[in-house]
Amino acid sequence: MNGTNKAKFAKRVIEVLEFFDEEHPQATVMDIVRRFDRPQSSTSELLYCLVEVGLLYKDPHSRSYSPTPRAALLGRTAQPSLVRDGRLTGLIDRLSAQTGLGVGVFGMVGLQAQLYSWRGGQRAVRTSNPFGICGGQKDHLSSSAAGWLLLSTVQQPRRESMLRRLNAEAAQELKFCVSELAARVQQCHDQGAVTDVAGFDSTAQISAVLFPGLPQNQPLAIGFAYEPSEQIDPTLLVQTLKDAVERCFEEQAASSAVVQPLFDPSHLQTISTPHLPAAGMAM
Repeated sequence: MNGTNKAKFAKRVIEVLEFFDEEHPQATVMDIVRRFDRPQSSTSELLYCLVEVGLLYKDPHSRSYSPTPRAALLGRTAQPSLVRDGRLTGLIDRLSAQTGLGVGVFGMVGLQAQLYSWRGGQRAVRTSNPFGICGGQKDHLSSSAAGWLLLSTVQQPRRESMLRRLNAEAAQELKFCVSELAARVQQCHDQGAVTDVAGFDSTAQISAVLFPGLPQNQPLAIGFAYEPSEQIDPTLLVQTLKDAVERCFEEQAASSAVVQPLFDPSHLQTISTPHLPAAGMAM
């Protein structure tokens, strides 16, 4: 397998794992084939490999596949505590239940913003993608308000250099005024929040905030995506996000408090070994 094929194989593995969500807890070979327009034979082989390494279960009756706990736990221990202890997932659950809006978690990959996680709302967000918004999608940092927010964590002069490069590499219809966008990104930096275009080939608007205290160059943002025609107060959404993130980190502080051990090791008694008769001694 050459380098190009290895890269394609790795990408297809990630695509398969990202296919599974609340709406798609299981998938058949044909579900994956139709979703990603892949050949059936190679897709079957890929799914077989994922079963072999313990990332997917295969139901022998329905011949459908579903992720194993290993898929969920892979790499988890190396993540910030927000991810490692499940608070991020709990936060997404609460925000989704509280508002009924789509909730996204965004990260920065090079010059692109990536949707690390997506939880659809009660109303679908309009998009040119026939499969809608989904985890793993990328967009230029300059084309998404979440991207501006992520860019705001980059120190100058690197931030301006990234903006100039984004503009130089953008298609003609996506070019922008560097100074104007730089000012908007600085505003995001000052406020730690943003409300503007969602990007990702959608007509939606997004209200998002940054997570504090994450490693340098590894920013995360969380936000609500919604159609701008809806009667929604973005200021209230931003405040809801800020309050929820603050509570999330209060939970971390509480869980980090001194916890009484389940037992005191000093209370353990040495288990004595029964006296054995010397060799040759009659029993």
